[in-house]
Order: sequence, then structure tokens, then C-alpha cells
Amino acid sequence: MVEDKIILGIDPGTTVLGYGIIHVQKGKISMLNYGIIQLSKLSNQPDKLKRILDRLNGLITEYKPDEMAIEAPFFGKNVQSMLKLGRAQGVAIASCLNHNIPFEEYSPRRVKQAITGSGAASKEQVAAMLQKLLNFQEMPKYLDATDGLAVAVCHHFSKGIGEHNKSGGNSWKAFLNQNPNRKKS
Repeated sequence: MVEDKIILGIDPGTTVLGYGIIHVQKGKISMLNYGIIQLSKLSNQPDKLKRILDRLNGLITEYKPDEMAIEAPFFGKNVQSMLKLGRAQGVAIASCLNHNIPFEEYSPRRVKQAITGSGAASKEQVAAMLQKLLNFQEMPKYLDATDGLAVAVCHHFSKGIGEHNKSGGNSWKAFLNQNPNRKKS
């Protein structure tokens, strides 16, 4: 089966939301677009959520992604920030579900690991590796854009198996079912 799909990657945020769109065709990855949704000038949460919804609906209509990958929020100390970030993520997921696009979630550490080999990599290291991998010239002003791109590339490298598909996948039973030749008689 020849692989040909478009993946939308999202780095959710309440000040700046990053996105990246890649095309995977016959094992080769090419970048279609990446950028940000600027939310800092909007004063209230409902307006920010509406902007996220409107812009993502526009990107989905324009690029028609087959799949979406989103970075899972990391656990911080500020409960209010986590709540706002979770809402932004929920709106992004709802936008994709509304267009019947399957989605998967990836932890920030896993995204960095997939791109750089280190789960502790900086935004700059991730951006530099993506620049080499996808051959784009100019670094964006906001690295949230390359973070969104990183989520899409991580999804491809992970063969679409993120946090949602892991349930039960780490058990010995699941391992043996996937590797029947490893069973001892």
C-alpha cells in the first residue's frame, strides 16, 4: 500500500498556537505550511477559543488533512493556565472531529525525542533538526510554528500510534500477540 496522506500537527497555546502541515508520499515528507495563530491581542478566553476554531476550520478546509496530531498539555503548577490550555486543545480536537479527521496525542517529551533523539531538547534544537529534515530556509519568528510541525512529523514517525492507542499496548500479552515468534514452548 502506497502511503499518501496529509497530517496537521498542532502545538496548542492560549497566547500563540502553532501548527504545521506535512504531506507524506511514498515515505517522503514534505512541508506544506506552518505558522501560528496569534491570540495575545484578544482579551478574553471565549474570543481566543473562537479564533482557534475559525482558523483551524480554515486550514482544514484548505489543506484537507487526513489525520491530526496534537501535543498533550504538560502538567504545570498553575491550575488556571492548565485549564485554559486544555480548553484550547479541546477546541482544536473538536474542530478535527467535526471534519471527521482522526487525531492522536503526543507528550512534549515524545515529540522532542522523535525529532532530535532527546526528550529534553530545546525548541531551538527541534527547529534546527526540522529545518534540515524538511529543507526550509527561514526560521519562523515564533518557534511555536516549528513545534506544530514537529508534532506532525512525530505522528508520522510514530506510525500514528500516540497516547490514545497505547492502552493495553504496553502489556506482556499485547507484546506476545504482536510478536508470536517470541513465545517459548
